[in-house]
Amino acid sequence: MEKHNRKRQLLKMKLSATVLLVAMACLFIVSRLYGRAGIWEWIGAFSEAAMIGALADWFAVVAIFRHPLKLPIPRTAIIAENKDRIAENLAVFIRDNFLSRETMTAKMRDWEPAQRMAAWLSSREKADFLADKTIRVLTGALEFVDDQRVGKLLRNAIYKQLEELDLGNLIGQLMDVLTHNNQHQALFDVGLLRISSVLDEPGTRRQLAAVIIEVSRREYPKLIKMLGLVMDTDEFGMRVAGTLVESLQGWLHDIGRDPAHPRRKQFDELAGRFISRVKSDPGYHARIESWKRQFLGTPVVAEYFETLWVHFRHWIQKDAMDSGSEMKHRLSRTFRRFGRWILENPAMTESINDQMIQITQAMSEEIRSTVAQHIVYTVRNWDSRSMVRELELSIGKDLQFIRINGTLVGGVIGLLLHAVVVVIPM
Repeated sequence: MEKHNRKRQLLKMKLSATVLLVAMACLFIVSRLYGRAGIWEWIGAFSEAAMIGALADWFAVVAIFRHPLKLPIPRTAIIAENKDRIAENLAVFIRDNFLSRETMTAKMRDWEPAQRMAAWLSSREKADFLADKTIRVLTGALEFVDDQRVGKLLRNAIYKQLEELDLGNLIGQLMDVLTHNNQHQALFDVGLLRISSVLDEPGTRRQLAAVIIEVSRREYPKLIKMLGLVMDTDEFGMRVAGTLVESLQGWLHDIGRDPAHPRRKQFDELAGRFISRVKSDPGYHARIESWKRQFLGTPVVAEYFETLWVHFRHWIQKDAMDSGSEMKHRLSRTFRRFGRWILENPAMTESINDQMIQITQAMSEEIRSTVAQHIVYTVRNWDSRSMVRELELSIGKDLQFIRINGTLVGGVIGLLLHAVVVVIPM
């Protein structure tokens, strides 16, 4: 529609300029018929000069785009004949004036990419959009995947990594990390707290009482029978269990409150011996490797790894089709949190902006060269007729004003010259 409007406006302006030329020609003919006497002498001078100006500007405007009257006149059809040179000059102009290193760096600094990216991600609408597109791309890619082949590749990749893994040394390094700065004592405290909370549960006491009565009846049946004559055995079990739990709780609390408790030292010694053995005992390493090979050689494990991909893919596809996709919800929330985290940390935004500026500076020459080459390649490969037609539609309407102005200005100059001749007769 826009192209049609431009074409209509161009034809309208061409018609206006041509009608003005024809009008000047008519005036010139009429002035000749009246013998160019009186006022017709001035009209003749005006119309004659106006026709010359109109024809000269028509020739100039047409010569920009094509050969006037289809005659191969030198230095005409300028755009079509000089397309390669125009492409190179245009590329150099854009490269040097719009893509200089200083210009791109200043633009990147003013643009503040970190803040823009973070603000975009912080928007729920934008985060949902990005999450939806990400899942669509993922599920679309999964449609082209061969499940059986990928399953085997996944299993082989996992097996290869596990076979090359020195599990004994890895466990030793992990234990070193866990025991650094007595961090294992914090884990020990968590374990004590968990055991204490389990012992405080009513169900634990009932289970412990049941075990006490069952063991007592099996090991000491006569004692339990005699005890049953004077009191309820279940009540006895609950009392014993309660006493036992209270004793255990007191013992656990003592360990928890006393950093120098003997059991803590015993735990330290046990952890130290275990780490030392894991790191230095060849026999222990061999045993771990044997367990690993047995694990990998189990048919159920091989089948699990092979079908892992299939289950994973089906889960993704099923969740993606759900209107309340959990994966989309979590992904969107992750994007929003990441965006807010960047906005709330000025040091992070400054670091990201600095990195983007450094990347722009480092890649500026490559960008300039690539864009310039792309412009040259694109313009050179344009069809000459199509390029001329598009350019004429873009600027041809304005160029027609040159024809109109040339007609009028030429007429005025003709009047001035005629006045000079009249005032200063030759």
